[in-house]
Amino acid sequence: MTDEGALGSYLRDRRSRLNPAALGLPPSRRRTAGLRREEVAQRASISTTWYTWLEQGRGGAPSASVLDRITRALMLTEAEREHVFLLGLGRMPDIRFRAPEGVTPRLQRVLDSMMTSPAFIRTVAWDVVAWNKAATVVLTDYATLEARERNILRLIFRDPLTRAAQPDWESVARYVVAVFRAETARAGASAEVAPLVEELSQLSPEFAAMWKDNDVRGHGDGVKQLRHPNLGLISLEYSAFAVDGRPDLSMVIYNPVSDIDADRIETLVTERFGVITQRF
Repeated sequence: MTDEGALGSYLRDRRSRLNPAALGLPPSRRRTAGLRREEVAQRASISTTWYTWLEQGRGGAPSASVLDRITRALMLTEAEREHVFLLGLGRMPDIRFRAPEGVTPRLQRVLDSMMTSPAFIRTVAWDVVAWNKAATVVLTDYATLEARERNILRLIFRDPLTRAAQPDWESVARYVVAVFRAETARAGASAEVAPLVEELSQLSPEFAAMWKDNDVRGHGDGVKQLRHPNLGLISLEYSAFAVDGRPDLSMVIYNPVSDIDADRIETLVTERFGVITQRF
């Protein structure tokens, strides 16, 4: 449900908080603080009349494209952008693609607190940008890989060890490709991931065939089995969560189904890193 009056009020408030001089606008006399309506409209590439109507709470619901340009023009934060979309369209905005970058120390500490649950953070392009010790000993030692190789699709289709760890590799691969397609399209990142798609299509006939199937799926949750070189066959419950303030990132957590496997994973972590941290 939209609220045109509340949207107009919020846009006026955000406009009044911008410093014209900081944006390179002329320091002419202004009756009120902030930008003029016509200046916001120009920055958003929309008509002044249309923007004025939005602030006045009339003219109907704007398109997602218009709202996105306005949020950029007003230099809103991600949380403010989400609020504008909820007021104007009654829904959250689509995820925006960002190039891979690191995570905050606080977020890394969240990962590190999970002693027996392998967990990592990935982008919509499925680049792994952070991980914990359990992920290192159970999934992949990401620290030994170059940044571009820390991509789940490259590992699934190009890494023999990752492939051997999947009891039903084809089902896993099809699932990954389908979720990847859906997430990159939703984030508007199809152009950004096109080189990766082209690379894998040339190097892996299996990927090329699965990509042509055009299947899409949501990530959701479920149970995954892994064939580990030290632990043998283990079962892990997986869930994916959006990272607050960074909707382009997902935290994926694998919890051991049995206490026995949890204890064995903890032993591996202790043997590898020589320290024991508190379980999450």
